[in-house]
Amino acid sequence: MDEPRVDFYLIEEPDGGARDSTACRIAEKAWRRGHRVHLHAGSQEAARRLDDLLWTWRGESFVPHAACGTGAAVGREPVTIGWGTLPDFADDVLLNLDDRVPDGFERFGRIAELVGGGGASRAAGRERFRRYRAAGREPVTHRL
Repeated sequence: MDEPRVDFYLIEEPDGGARDSTACRIAEKAWRRGHRVHLHAGSQEAARRLDDLLWTWRGESFVPHAACGTGAAVGREPVTIGWGTLPDFADDVLLNLDDRVPDGFERFGRIAELVGGGGASRAAGRERFRRYRAAGREPVTHRL
């Protein structure tokens, strides 16, 4: 497998709602293009929030998804949501909403790091950026 591509999306709004909405938008766009996506949250609560948001964030669309650990057919759904450790299966796209780089990120072809506009989120994002560079990846930054 080729080295994973790493993209950092800098979101100007400081609240977590904008970060979660951006994750849903990117997940839907990637799924519609035929990719499998895993959203990696920082906690079980954050994963539940993303799960709920994917059901309601746009009234005119539906993103088929499953939360890891729910007993759903995880691995067959085009979009999955989890926290803690990454699932055993690898998908095309990893959307990371955790404050750290998850172990096993190399199994994904593309990594999207979502960084909120608040000071703590930016500081954690800079640390993740440095970790990818230390691992030999050169992240690309996009301002939203």
